[in-house]
Amino acid sequence: MKTVTMRVDDTVYDMIKLAAEGQKRNLSNFIEFATLQYLTSSQYVDNDEMAEITNDKELVQNLMDGLNDLKNGEYTIV
Repeated sequence: MKTVTMRVDDTVYDMIKLAAEGQKRNLSNFIEFATLQYLTSSQYVDNDEMAEITNDKELVQNLMDGLNDLKNGEYTIV
């Protein structure tokens, strides 16, 4: 187990504290829970979702075109 020290704005702290209290968790446990929820739901897809993505040929082609544009410097930051 590791100890992590972090600084957050007072407003963010108040939001985290209220959310933790709402779930009857201590602050540390809520931050760990919320982080795991974010990482597992936002960053990863399950096998069925990945199959759906890879089977969409138009989507895959658009993603590849976008990646090639990025590699070639053919993009504009807006």
